[in-house]
Amino acid sequence: MRLAIIGCGYVGSAVARLWHEAGNEVTVTTTTRSRIEELQAIASQVVVLRGDDVSALQQVVANQDLVLLSVGSKQRTPDIYRQAYLETAQNLVEAIKANSEVKQLIYTSSYGMINYQGGDTIDETVEINPQDEFGEILAQTEQVLLSASTDSLKACILRLTGIYGKGRELIKIFSQMTGTTRPGTGENYTNWVHLEDIVRAINFAKDRQLQGIYNLNSDESMTSKEFFQRLFEAHSLALVTWDSSQTSPCPYNMKLSNQKIKGAGFTLAHPKIEFI
Repeated sequence: MRLAIIGCGYVGSAVARLWHEAGNEVTVTTTTRSRIEELQAIASQVVVLRGDDVSALQQVVANQDLVLLSVGSKQRTPDIYRQAYLETAQNLVEAIKANSEVKQLIYTSSYGMINYQGGDTIDETVEINPQDEFGEILAQTEQVLLSASTDSLKACILRLTGIYGKGRELIKIFSQMTGTTRPGTGENYTNWVHLEDIVRAINFAKDRQLQGIYNLNSDESMTSKEFFQRLFEAHSLALVTWDSSQTSPCPYNMKLSNQKIKGAGFTLAHPKIEFI
């Protein structure tokens, strides 16, 4: 197959490696010229481009069977966020519409924009209620991509929870928090998914030609209190304490259901959160 990956960071690179090793013709993009040599080892072609370059995007997606959009923002400012996510999505859809070969568009989104605080188990039917401009940009990005669906083009959104895996182990992410006191009670729920399961789910969506929104989460949703206790106990480090007199800064509190994608036939390689 001819497969293009727009954005080749932590997730995109792992997907590129899988698809390239399987014998597919894989084209990847990056905004950083210094990464060309690194990416040439896992792709058939490496293209340096920005999401605002419609002409370059048209050249990349020309004659592709599938496009994976897996971008990230280098800075958390509204303008850069909008450029990285929404404007790239808009330009990509425009580029794809100029080419009838692309049969599927997959996008790695984020569950954080849902902004649900009730602590319940929620699925893909929950109402999106972004708490800020960043969440609104992500929600609009999803809508732009879903609206591109036609009889000949399937758009699939994978809403990812917190990402961890090789090179991005949980202890590396949170080592600076050992022995600290955190605001709140720690009763808000946290959700994580392993990199390997993200890669496998993207490949599954490709093989099954999935369309629509699918949550991607491990089978475990636990409170922040339990999460940090298990993490630091696993590494024999000082535990986190909680100060209930302070308000927690966490903007959401939910257990994300993964039953839709599992109902489609997907199985997790890492159903439980791994603290090693």
